[in-house]
Amino acid sequence: MNKKRIFALVIIFIVIAAIWTNPKKEQHELVVKEKAEYLLKNQLGKKEQSLFDIGMQLFGNNAVEDFVSKNVLVENFYLFSLTKIKWQGKENPIGVGAFGKIWLSPKIDEKATEIIDAIKNN
Repeated sequence: MNKKRIFALVIIFIVIAAIWTNPKKEQHELVVKEKAEYLLKNQLGKKEQSLFDIGMQLFGNNAVEDFVSKNVLVENFYLFSLTKIKWQGKENPIGVGAFGKIWLSPKIDEKATEIIDAIKNN
Protein backbone atom coordinates (compact mmCIF):
# COMPACT_ATOMS: atom_id res chain seq x y z
CA MET A 1 0.00 0.00 0.00
CA ASN A 2 1.21 3.45 -0.73
CA LYS A 3 1.34 6.25 1.82
CA LYS A 4 -1.77 8.02 0.49
CA ARG A 5 -3.97 4.96 1.03
CA ILE A 6 -2.60 4.36 4.52
CA PHE A 7 -3.18 8.02 5.38
CA ALA A 8 -6.75 7.86 3.99
CA LEU A 9 -7.50 4.70 5.99
CA VAL A 10 -6.16 6.28 9.17
CA ILE A 11 -8.32 9.38 8.63
CA ILE A 12 -11.40 7.22 7.95
CA PHE A 13 -10.71 5.21 11.10
CA ILE A 14 -10.37 8.39 13.19
CA VAL A 15 -13.61 9.83 11.78
CA ILE A 16 -15.53 6.62 12.49
CA ALA A 17 -14.09 6.47 16.02
CA ALA A 18 -15.06 10.11 16.63
CA ILE A 19 -18.63 9.52 15.47
CA TRP A 20 -18.96 6.31 17.46
CA THR A 21 -17.60 7.76 20.72
CA ASN A 22 -19.23 11.20 20.61
CA PRO A 23 -20.74 11.81 24.10
CA LYS A 24 -24.54 11.75 24.45
CA LYS A 25 -26.61 14.61 25.87
CA GLU A 26 -27.02 12.76 29.18
CA GLN A 27 -23.23 12.60 29.60
CA HIS A 28 -22.94 16.36 29.01
CA GLU A 29 -25.70 17.03 31.54
CA LEU A 30 -24.04 14.79 34.12
CA VAL A 31 -20.71 16.61 33.78
CA VAL A 32 -22.39 20.02 34.10
CA LYS A 33 -24.42 18.79 37.10
CA GLU A 34 -21.28 17.55 38.85
CA LYS A 35 -19.53 20.85 38.12
CA ALA A 36 -22.52 22.84 39.45
CA GLU A 37 -22.54 20.79 42.67
CA TYR A 38 -18.79 21.30 43.04
CA LEU A 39 -19.15 25.06 42.52
CA LEU A 40 -22.07 25.21 44.94
CA LYS A 41 -20.07 23.41 47.61
CA ASN A 42 -17.07 25.70 47.12
CA GLN A 43 -19.20 28.85 47.29
CA LEU A 44 -20.49 27.90 50.74
CA GLY A 45 -18.56 28.50 53.91
CA LYS A 46 -17.40 25.76 56.27
CA LYS A 47 -20.50 26.14 58.46
CA GLU A 48 -22.83 25.69 55.53
CA GLN A 49 -21.08 22.57 54.17
CA SER A 50 -22.97 20.19 56.44
CA LEU A 51 -26.25 21.96 55.68
CA PHE A 52 -25.48 21.62 51.97
CA ASP A 53 -24.82 17.89 52.33
CA ILE A 54 -28.06 17.37 54.27
CA GLY A 55 -30.01 19.47 51.77
CA MET A 56 -28.62 17.53 48.82
CA GLN A 57 -29.61 14.25 50.48
CA LEU A 58 -33.12 15.45 51.40
CA PHE A 59 -34.03 17.13 48.14
CA GLY A 60 -32.19 14.68 45.87
CA ASN A 61 -30.32 17.39 43.98
CA ASN A 62 -33.62 18.71 42.59
CA ALA A 63 -32.47 22.31 42.31
CA VAL A 64 -29.31 21.41 40.42
CA GLU A 65 -31.06 18.85 38.21
CA ASP A 66 -33.83 21.33 37.42
CA PHE A 67 -31.29 24.02 36.51
CA VAL A 68 -29.30 21.63 34.30
CA SER A 69 -32.35 20.20 32.53
CA LYS A 70 -33.72 23.65 31.72
CA ASN A 71 -30.50 25.45 30.81
CA VAL A 72 -28.02 22.98 29.31
CA LEU A 73 -28.05 22.50 25.54
CA VAL A 74 -25.98 20.08 23.50
CA GLU A 75 -25.22 20.59 19.83
CA ASN A 76 -24.11 17.40 18.10
CA PHE A 77 -21.76 17.82 15.14
CA TYR A 78 -21.23 14.04 14.80
CA LEU A 79 -17.42 14.25 15.17
CA PHE A 80 -17.73 16.32 18.35
CA SER A 81 -20.42 18.04 20.39
CA LEU A 82 -20.69 21.40 22.13
CA THR A 83 -22.10 21.96 25.60
CA LYS A 84 -23.93 25.26 25.86
CA ILE A 85 -25.74 26.92 28.72
CA LYS A 86 -28.69 29.28 28.33
CA TRP A 87 -27.86 32.26 30.46
CA GLN A 88 -29.51 35.69 30.45
CA GLY A 89 -31.13 35.06 27.07
CA LYS A 90 -27.91 33.89 25.39
CA GLU A 91 -26.47 30.50 24.59
CA ASN A 92 -22.89 30.39 25.82
CA PRO A 93 -20.58 27.49 24.94
CA ILE A 94 -19.03 26.06 28.09
CA GLY A 95 -17.60 22.77 26.92
CA VAL A 96 -16.78 20.35 24.14
CA GLY A 97 -17.17 16.60 23.91
CA ALA A 98 -15.24 14.17 21.72
CA PHE A 99 -13.91 10.62 21.87
CA GLY A 100 -16.02 9.82 24.96
CA LYS A 101 -14.72 12.77 27.01
CA ILE A 102 -16.22 16.13 27.91
CA TRP A 103 -14.07 19.13 28.72
CA LEU A 104 -15.59 22.18 30.38
CA SER A 105 -14.17 25.63 29.85
CA PRO A 106 -12.67 27.56 32.77
CA LYS A 107 -15.15 30.31 31.82
CA ILE A 108 -17.79 28.47 33.84
CA ASP A 109 -15.80 29.20 37.01
CA GLU A 110 -15.96 32.93 36.23
CA LYS A 111 -19.75 32.81 36.11
CA ALA A 112 -20.01 30.57 39.18
CA THR A 113 -21.44 33.23 41.49
CA GLU A 114 -24.23 34.15 39.06
CA ILE A 115 -25.08 30.50 38.41
CA ILE A 116 -25.08 29.61 42.12
CA ASP A 117 -27.39 32.56 42.88
CA ALA A 118 -29.77 31.35 40.16
CA ILE A 119 -29.78 27.81 41.59
CA LYS A 120 -30.36 29.10 45.13
CA ASN A 121 -33.28 31.28 44.00
CA ASN A 122 -35.08 28.46 42.11
